[in-house]
Amino acid sequence: MLQEIQEFGSHAMDIYDFLLAGIDPRLKSYPLMQSPVPMTAILLSYLFFVLYLGPRIMANRKPFQLKEAMIVYNFLLVALSIFIVYEFMMSGWVTTYTWRCDAVDTSNSPQALRMVRVAWLFWFSKIIELMDTIFFVLRKRHGQITFLHIFHHSFMPWTWWWGVSYAPGGMGSFHAMVNSSVHVIMYFYYGLAAAGPRFQKFLWWKKYMTAIQLTQFVLVSLHATQYYFMDSCDYQFPMIIHLIWMYGTFFFVLFSNFWIQAYVKGKRLPKQDIKQCQNGKAVYTNGKHHENSTSNGVGHATANGTSNGSAHHENGSTHMGKMKKA
Repeated sequence: MLQEIQEFGSHAMDIYDFLLAGIDPRLKSYPLMQSPVPMTAILLSYLFFVLYLGPRIMANRKPFQLKEAMIVYNFLLVALSIFIVYEFMMSGWVTTYTWRCDAVDTSNSPQALRMVRVAWLFWFSKIIELMDTIFFVLRKRHGQITFLHIFHHSFMPWTWWWGVSYAPGGMGSFHAMVNSSVHVIMYFYYGLAAAGPRFQKFLWWKKYMTAIQLTQFVLVSLHATQYYFMDSCDYQFPMIIHLIWMYGTFFFVLFSNFWIQAYVKGKRLPKQDIKQCQNGKAVYTNGKHHENSTSNGVGHATANGTSNGSAHHENGSTHMGKMKKA
């Protein structure tokens, strides 16, 4: 039995060493890229905090407001996302790429190294975005920490680490550029929403956020789909294309369902909030809603009216509507 365990451990280490040998050597000097162990430890610590430790620490405490912190956080991510999009474009997408079958440039040319840098920066931005959930925990918004949210913020960065390690650039980087473009818009929206009621009048375009997200998934899936209709393509890592296609299709289905439920069927309120709207306890004026959101893609709609003579404002007695993020 002991010998079998030792043999299994030896085989596991052989596989691990084989996987590490495939990492692009140009990334070895970047933080957290020497092996998957540090980033795995970060993601496991994240899961432990948001699912166990954080809720228990906050159980008998009042929620933090964190308004200023969220404003700074959101607008810093806007700036970072703009920089990432620009670097992806200048590293190939508006210079040398064909937008069809583009292989990873494995040379040490300035442009190739620039693509390596922005590919790593895109992945690292996902580590920064773990703060989305941390804000939820500290503000005691536990109902918004859904399975989809946790999956997107933990498993996806883990898989992206491998994608960046093996293929920093090429046609597989298209989804990263598109995703960062969408994040420019989304985090700008969340930054304004976190700024308070005086900015709510500028947030009338909430439902278009979901349309933008759906467009993202369509573009990503279509770009990956063309690979299957090419006579030949020298992109070195077909598995990454398969994963990107599945990712785009999977989230397109999820967000389409959200669009139908929220804007076609009009189911914009959770059940517990619908109950609060009965018996005339809530008044909506002209159908307007104020949005107050944190940076992880969940919006809170505050009625533009009064209830029992008391105005409903940010962090007050609100009616909530969810908006997803990817």
